Amino acid sequence: MTFTALPFLIFFLIFLPLFAVSRGIVRTWLLFASSCVFYGWWNWRFLCLISISIATDYTVSLALAKHQDAFIRKVLLGVSVVINLGVLIFFKYFNFFLESAKAVLAAVHVDINLPVLNIVLPIGISFYTFMSMSYTLDVFRGQMAPERSLLRFATFLIFFPHLVAGPVVRASHLIPQLYRDEGLRWENCLKGLQLVVWGYFMKCGIADSLSHVVDHHFAAPTQFSSWSLALAVFMYAFQIYGDFAGYSLIAIGIAQMLGFDLGSNFDRPYFSGSFSEFWKRWHISLSTWLRDYLYIPLGGNRYGEGKTYRNLMLTMLLGGLWHGASWNFIIWGGLHGFFLVVQRLATPLYDRLVTPFVPHWILRPVMIGVVFLLTCLTWVFFRAQSIDQALYIIRRIVVPDGLGLGSVALKFAVGKGLMLIAILLVCELISFRVPIRQRLLNSTPMTLVSGVICLWVLAMFGTFGGNAFIYFQF
Repeated sequence: MTFTALPFLIFFLIFLPLFAVSRGIVRTWLLFASSCVFYGWWNWRFLCLISISIATDYTVSLALAKHQDAFIRKVLLGVSVVINLGVLIFFKYFNFFLESAKAVLAAVHVDINLPVLNIVLPIGISFYTFMSMSYTLDVFRGQMAPERSLLRFATFLIFFPHLVAGPVVRASHLIPQLYRDEGLRWENCLKGLQLVVWGYFMKCGIADSLSHVVDHHFAAPTQFSSWSLALAVFMYAFQIYGDFAGYSLIAIGIAQMLGFDLGSNFDRPYFSGSFSEFWKRWHISLSTWLRDYLYIPLGGNRYGEGKTYRNLMLTMLLGGLWHGASWNFIIWGGLHGFFLVVQRLATPLYDRLVTPFVPHWILRPVMIGVVFLLTCLTWVFFRAQSIDQALYIIRRIVVPDGLGLGSVALKFAVGKGLMLIAILLVCELISFRVPIRQRLLNSTPMTLVSGVICLWVLAMFGTFGGNAFIYFQF
């Protein structure tokens, strides 16, 4: 079930009062059982798959606590990594690697008939695999003690708010919260509900409204003008932001209502003045995971500039591959890695020749615009159905077929989408004023008023077609 579907509303209305009156181990069992129902709603077989991660990392973590021999500990860690990545690679990447191998062999005139399997991708497998692996890695590094309770560890991994599309929560952050035994608190419910309402606004109000324009243009880009394609790419940047950030806010808000803190996952990313800042604001839980468990173990920036650039590129390429089994995603990650490398190379020259002579109030908006435009370029590869289609769209935009706006298709939908994007940007711009933001969050009347306004805009302009969350496919 999804957060925007009627079954989830019924599920949550049944779950919430039961959670409110339960205490101790009963509450933990309720969380675990409810999460199983939530996840098993799609396909009960998915529960068998996540059980492999639960059993593997629970067992390995306890074994790591017993053994001090470095070799044995590395073997145990290897078992966890191989099983977790093995399951992920099989279900998510098997056919991709198979097709890539066939293409390489065909290029050297070797024709082999390799079978393609009809594999169903389990929802959320990338998210819970990374969460489970980070737990074992933290135990291996001595950064946390292994969780002795199988029930609590399983609940951490299958906890329904974050299960299918994140945030990628660390065990060291969430498991201690499972030991708390507090009742529902009014302030938690109010703040959580505010996040949920804003999340629904971003998902149903913005993302789903923009999807109509975006889907039409990317389905048949040859039928639209350059201006139409440019607007479609612009709108996709906000569609995927509204979709994923909206889902994250709903998940974080639901957890907040229950008394759990999942952290934050997005922080106004399109106001970033550099690509390093963008990745501190976009999908924060994944970017910090890649930093802590991939970039830093590779060496980070500790062994000279050359290896730093290599580590940045490898991290972003693997981050792109994490999103899906397609060369489009690898190119998307590679472009972000390239921009990070260029930024690092250019920073000394930029600081010496530009920063001292251009006022910050001019420089900052210009850099935000540059980063946003380049980010939109990468989104073309992320959304396009093939590399050829992505290159065609970019070529049409860079070499326009006219300067008139009269050729823009779906004018009403485009106008509605631009209005919703403007509302989002104005709200995010205002939120940079910390005193205003804190006053809104700490004032119950203002919270209620802002929630009512969001609901009104959502009811007036939202799209309720039951669109699936984009990140479910990852």
